[in-house]
Amino acid sequence: MAIPNYTYLKLKMLGRGGINTVSTSFQCAYECEVECCDHAAAIIASIELVTLRKEVTEEAPNPKRSTGSFKPVEGSKEVLVDPGSTEGKTVRIGTMLSSK
Repeated sequence: MAIPNYTYLKLKMLGRGGINTVSTSFQCAYECEVECCDHAAAIIASIELVTLRKEVTEEAPNPKRSTGSFKPVEGSKEVLVDPGSTEGKTVRIGTMLSSK
Protein backbone atom coordinates (compact mmCIF):
# COMPACT_ATOMS: atom_id res chain seq x y z
CA MET A 1 0.00 0.00 0.00
CA ALA A 2 1.32 3.42 -0.93
CA ILE A 3 -0.09 6.92 -0.60
CA PRO A 4 1.03 9.35 -3.34
CA ASN A 5 0.85 13.09 -2.72
CA TYR A 6 1.14 14.81 -6.08
CA THR A 7 1.13 18.32 -4.60
CA TYR A 8 4.36 17.81 -2.66
CA LEU A 9 5.77 15.05 -4.96
CA LYS A 10 5.99 12.57 -2.08
CA LEU A 11 5.21 8.88 -1.89
CA LYS A 12 4.67 7.28 1.52
CA MET A 13 4.86 3.51 1.99
CA LEU A 14 4.74 1.30 5.04
CA GLY A 15 8.04 -0.52 5.50
CA ARG A 16 9.82 -2.65 8.12
CA GLY A 17 11.11 0.32 10.06
CA GLY A 18 7.95 2.39 9.82
CA ILE A 19 6.81 4.77 7.10
CA ASN A 20 9.20 5.24 4.17
CA THR A 21 8.93 8.56 2.33
CA VAL A 22 10.21 8.98 -1.21
CA SER A 23 10.43 12.49 -2.61
CA THR A 24 11.67 14.10 -5.83
CA SER A 25 12.13 17.50 -7.45
CA PHE A 26 9.79 19.30 -9.83
CA GLN A 27 12.43 19.09 -12.59
CA CYS A 28 12.67 15.30 -12.25
CA ALA A 29 8.88 14.97 -12.19
CA TYR A 30 8.62 17.10 -15.34
CA GLU A 31 11.24 15.00 -17.16
CA CYS A 32 9.42 11.79 -16.21
CA GLU A 33 6.13 13.24 -17.45
CA VAL A 34 7.69 14.23 -20.79
CA GLU A 35 9.22 10.76 -21.16
CA CYS A 36 5.85 9.10 -20.42
CA CYS A 37 4.15 11.31 -23.03
CA ASP A 38 6.82 10.37 -25.62
CA HIS A 39 6.33 6.67 -24.88
CA ALA A 40 2.55 7.00 -25.17
CA ALA A 41 2.86 8.86 -28.49
CA ALA A 42 5.21 6.16 -29.84
CA ILE A 43 2.79 3.39 -28.83
CA ILE A 44 -0.16 5.17 -30.44
CA ALA A 45 1.85 5.82 -33.62
CA SER A 46 2.87 2.15 -33.88
CA ILE A 47 -0.76 1.04 -33.49
CA GLU A 48 -1.86 3.53 -36.15
CA LEU A 49 0.94 2.33 -38.45
CA VAL A 50 -0.29 -1.27 -38.22
CA THR A 51 -3.84 -0.13 -39.04
CA LEU A 52 -2.64 1.96 -41.99
CA ARG A 53 -0.58 -0.95 -43.35
CA LYS A 54 -3.66 -3.20 -43.30
CA GLU A 55 -5.73 -0.57 -45.11
CA VAL A 56 -3.06 0.04 -47.75
CA THR A 57 -2.55 -3.64 -48.49
CA GLU A 58 -6.29 -4.16 -48.83
CA GLU A 59 -6.64 -1.21 -51.23
CA ALA A 60 -3.49 -1.89 -53.27
CA PRO A 61 -4.14 -2.99 -56.84
CA ASN A 62 -3.10 -6.47 -57.90
CA PRO A 63 -0.20 -6.11 -60.38
CA LYS A 64 -0.87 -9.58 -61.83
CA ARG A 65 -4.41 -8.69 -62.83
CA SER A 66 -4.88 -7.77 -66.48
CA THR A 67 -6.29 -4.29 -66.95
CA GLY A 68 -7.05 -4.67 -70.65
CA SER A 69 -5.86 -2.56 -73.52
CA PHE A 70 -5.68 1.20 -73.75
CA LYS A 71 -8.41 2.76 -75.86
CA PRO A 72 -8.02 6.33 -77.08
CA VAL A 73 -10.58 8.92 -76.10
CA GLU A 74 -13.10 10.03 -78.70
CA GLY A 75 -12.27 13.36 -80.24
CA SER A 76 -8.52 12.78 -80.53
CA LYS A 77 -6.29 12.23 -83.52
CA GLU A 78 -2.74 11.04 -84.14
CA VAL A 79 -0.23 13.58 -85.44
CA LEU A 80 3.36 12.92 -86.48
CA VAL A 81 5.85 14.51 -84.08
CA ASP A 82 8.28 15.27 -86.91
CA PRO A 83 6.73 15.01 -90.37
CA GLY A 84 10.21 14.97 -91.97
CA SER A 85 11.44 12.03 -89.86
CA THR A 86 11.32 8.39 -90.97
CA GLU A 87 10.77 7.08 -87.42
CA GLY A 88 7.02 7.66 -87.55
CA LYS A 89 6.64 8.76 -83.90
CA THR A 90 3.13 10.05 -83.23
CA VAL A 91 1.32 11.88 -80.50
CA ARG A 92 -2.42 12.04 -79.76
CA ILE A 93 -4.05 15.44 -79.51
CA GLY A 94 -7.59 16.46 -78.76
CA THR A 95 -9.69 17.77 -81.65
CA MET A 96 -12.15 19.55 -79.36
CA LEU A 97 -9.65 22.07 -77.92
CA SER A 98 -10.31 25.78 -78.26
CA SER A 99 -7.96 28.00 -80.23
CA LYS A 100 -6.70 29.54 -76.97
